[in-house]
Amino acid sequence: MNVLSSKKLNLAYGNKIILKDFDIEIKKGEIISLIGPNGSGKSTFLAGIAKLIKADNKCLFVSGKDINVFSFKEMSKTIAFVHQGNPTIEDMKVEELVECGRAPYKSWYNLFNQEDEDIVMWALKETKMYSFKDRKLSTLSGGERQKVWIATALAQKTDFLILDEPTTYLDICHQLEILELIKYLNKKLGITVLMVLHDINQASQYSDKILVLKNGEKQCFGSPSKVLNETLIQDVYGVVTEKEVKRGYPFFKILGLYTKNTDNI
Repeated sequence: MNVLSSKKLNLAYGNKIILKDFDIEIKKGEIISLIGPNGSGKSTFLAGIAKLIKADNKCLFVSGKDINVFSFKEMSKTIAFVHQGNPTIEDMKVEELVECGRAPYKSWYNLFNQEDEDIVMWALKETKMYSFKDRKLSTLSGGERQKVWIATALAQKTDFLILDEPTTYLDICHQLEILELIKYLNKKLGITVLMVLHDINQASQYSDKILVLKNGEKQCFGSPSKVLNETLIQDVYGVVTEKEVKRGYPFFKILGLYTKNTDNI
């Protein structure tokens, strides 16, 4: 079953088309990494899924339904987003932020109840942040804050999680902690994951499939071993690499910028 698909999708800011004739099918339970240089259309694609940019009718589908039939509240019950560079409300406690994940299910006549509390505690435990629940966000490290945002997304109780550069600004250890958490949630809960990554080797290691964008167009889509190679990386990023296989995954050593003089490297 496809949890997300598109057919001849175009997305634009004003009159400028950023994403062009874009086709994709993402199946339930997959981890998909979206990679490509800055300005390639990655964030634009996520904005289209988040309904921040309007897609033409019958071009973008969520669980088989045209995305335009979803209200924002309905979408929040279907897809959870962890955005890049989320603001920190210094005086807010961890538990209070995770409670915000229940907002799509609440109204003035349907207030926060025991079921919501149980879901919040579950989300904190799944992300190993339960012991931090009474801490203020301002006291947490960058990696800990990112786990809290993921817990908030979990509290939405969706089957589809989208993360925009979840490892940005984190040191290597915390990057791997976040990626291991994402992998754990995918395997244990069956959550489908679409995430934007800049590290090609991390994308290779933690993804079932990789979607490569350049200049608003899909270059390729498939398993890391099938789509990642030195020629692709040179064409997309303009760098020279050397491919190895480590722990069963393609791994690339960056040798330098590509110029005509580096053809023989």
